[in-house]
Amino acid sequence: MSSKAFEPAKLGGLTLTNHIVMAPMTRSRALGNVPNELMAEYYRQRATAGLIISEGTSPSADGLGYARIPGLFNQEQATNWQRVTETVHHHGGHIFIQLMHAGRVFHPLNLPEGAEGLAPSAVVANGQMWTDQQQMQDQPAPRALRLEEIARVRDEFVASAKLALEAGFDGVELHGANGYLLETFLNPASNQRTDEYGGSVENRARFVLEVTRAVAEAIGAERTGIRLSPWGVFNDMANYPEIDETYAYLAEKLQKIGVVYLHLVDHESMGAPAVPGKTVDTIREKFTNTLILSGGYTSVEQIDAALAGKADLVAIGRPFISNPDLVERLKAGTPLAEADQATFYAPGPNGFADGYTDYPTANGEPAGTFSPTYEA
Repeated sequence: MSSKAFEPAKLGGLTLTNHIVMAPMTRSRALGNVPNELMAEYYRQRATAGLIISEGTSPSADGLGYARIPGLFNQEQATNWQRVTETVHHHGGHIFIQLMHAGRVFHPLNLPEGAEGLAPSAVVANGQMWTDQQQMQDQPAPRALRLEEIARVRDEFVASAKLALEAGFDGVELHGANGYLLETFLNPASNQRTDEYGGSVENRARFVLEVTRAVAEAIGAERTGIRLSPWGVFNDMANYPEIDETYAYLAEKLQKIGVVYLHLVDHESMGAPAVPGKTVDTIREKFTNTLILSGGYTSVEQIDAALAGKADLVAIGRPFISNPDLVERLKAGTPLAEADQATFYAPGPNGFADGYTDYPTANGEPAGTFSPTYEA
């Protein structure tokens, strides 16, 4: 029986080779916050995905909350990202970059000199953060953005999106999920502002929509997507009474902006509450462009069921870590390899390639030929 998962798919003006998306995943291999050849090899190995969405990449120095995550706010970063996009395209793939301003999820030791953790309000995200200098540390309070600074932060996203196209990316995904800067504006627990960016659902959604509209105007709505996590609790996000109202409002406004896709993440498979079906139904009703669903998909049957329901594309995360040939394995019905969680964000004994570019294909062959050892 044929599967829709492996048929070509349309995304705006792009024709993807299949309906399977490699979800964005932080891997912390960007030493000095600059992409490198090892990262190019990692994405090359996975270029058979219909679409790759890159790891979270900060549009500014202030957004580099985690150790060793990449940025895209200067020419060196753009030049090095171009090496990634060229190799993905050479191997027949498409790739969007995810712009992720970490916001209040940060530690000063992970930020360059002069950068600071910023948020709508000075509300701490409870939890600890890894630092290479002092290992796990409590997350401190961010500084609340002043009203006159908000336009600057919006413009940082726009400038980064323009650099993304210069670097050869097919488009940009704005990270409006998982407790990072954009989502903290949406949630009244993290957004306690009393100006036009706080209070009502419309006010709390204002910044997300302003950023999205500005990026879409700068690079084209057909190259602009956004990721959202309604009912998500990652990074100390609290549920609130107007969740469904908020995301229905966002879906309606995002449709008017015309973004090419809306990417909904459901972390139930990782122990979080499930996104209620009625929430997805409402978003699907109001947003008629491409809807990507992400969360716990590991089989062709699950993917096809989603594609027969609300999804236009299905995003898969962790299985892509240990299965560089994931699409081929799914097509052949080959069992999936398990990933080593110890190397998700850190090097193994043989360096940063461990648990990154050294997973073999199903036939036992090395997935790549490039595996240098980087020094932290």
